[in-house]
Amino acid sequence: MIRTFALGILYAAIIPVLLACGKLPDQEQPAPAQQERSEGQESKDEENDNDNDNSEITETAETTMPQTINISVSGKTLQVKIEDNCATRALVEALREGAISYEAHDYGGFEKVGALGRSLPTCDSRITTQAGDVILYSGNQIVLFYGSNSWSYTRLGRLQYESLAELKSFLNAGSGSITVTLSL
Repeated sequence: MIRTFALGILYAAIIPVLLACGKLPDQEQPAPAQQERSEGQESKDEENDNDNDNSEITETAETTMPQTINISVSGKTLQVKIEDNCATRALVEALREGAISYEAHDYGGFEKVGALGRSLPTCDSRITTQAGDVILYSGNQIVLFYGSNSWSYTRLGRLQYESLAELKSFLNAGSGSITVTLSL
């Protein structure tokens, strides 16, 4: 009897709170009443729907994957035609927040390598690189090749350049460290 009395008090306290919130357990909410529209209102509503569709298209366009990113060194910029993979998608998301700069140095007489300052997801495979390849190594280093090497890497993209001499000059190949800036 005390148990029934306690449950009754509990329900008496909870039910008004649930009603105030508009929700009862195991009870479906009624569908909102349909309003009749005049012909003028229908066309106005369709225009509003079209406006909403356009804003969704704009939002989608802003979040689509670009085909290129920019690499700047010593005031010069080259484009990188990027791959579409897990690493480049993560890199593009980071670049949407702002440009990323890092120091890169020569290694092995065929590449400039530098720590990105963050880790990206990898999808490594055995690659024989060529001059102009932009590669992710160990998930947190970007390698800009002006020569060739074979290793397990994640390909980010390819620098767009006219000649090997232009590429080597751009990267200051074999002549010390450079500051690299990545941007959209």
